[in-house]
Amino acid sequence: MSPNILGILNVTTDSFSDGGKYLQIDDALAHGCALMADGAHGLDIGAAASNPKSEPVPPDVEIARLAPVVAALSREGVPLSIDTFSPAVQRWALGEGVAYLNDIHGFSDASLYPLLADSDAKLIVMHAVQAEGRATADDVAPDTIYDRILEFFEDRLGALTRAGIARDRLIVDPGMGMFLGRHSESSYEVLRRIGDLKQAFDLPVLISVSRKSFLRAGRPAAEAGPATLAAELFACHAGADYIRTHDPAALASGLKTWNAILTGNTTST
Repeated sequence: MSPNILGILNVTTDSFSDGGKYLQIDDALAHGCALMADGAHGLDIGAAASNPKSEPVPPDVEIARLAPVVAALSREGVPLSIDTFSPAVQRWALGEGVAYLNDIHGFSDASLYPLLADSDAKLIVMHAVQAEGRATADDVAPDTIYDRILEFFEDRLGALTRAGIARDRLIVDPGMGMFLGRHSESSYEVLRRIGDLKQAFDLPVLISVSRKSFLRAGRPAAEAGPATLAAELFACHAGADYIRTHDPAALASGLKTWNAILTGNTTST
């Protein structure tokens, strides 16, 4: 198992796990470099939180938070993903030449499609039960969630490719936690069906479970490390191609041990 690991760098005031910790440029750069040193292959940077308790962030503020961090990390050659559902911020990010765009609403604004088609960035097309805005605690039955995800991707991937966006630039993310509604079982059901999702669309799959509420049972995010690692390792075993995580070090170490068990090669553990 050798997934691409995207380290999460939140330049926000109210992310559920680490809001406010990396707003200052020096803190953000230090944390980004630490994530890379810990085993990340790239960084997913967000400047506007999307959890149910977060506040809206105007695009100009989002860009102001991102700009110095993106400029500095780009000079270091770090592959960058920008996590935003704002079309204005997405346009800015494409102009900066980022490697990935990550949209929790899967690029719903068709007016952006010509610009996306002309770019080289890979697109992380995420499913959410919410049509717009932040995550909310919607009451979606777990036994319907996988079919909803299939319907979403059939529609959205078709729209993107018809707009001239090369299919090999697309990565699918089924969403996790509150993006699937308020029932924890929905996230577990999607984890169990990663293989089905890969077979359905024959595209790389990204999974982002890190510290999410369905793993915590009311405990603080800081206490979710063991549950997060278990879910991430399961996702890798099930075929996930990308893992987006707060803790690349734990995942990289867990993967070394897992692979050593499977292959018998213990020289790198």
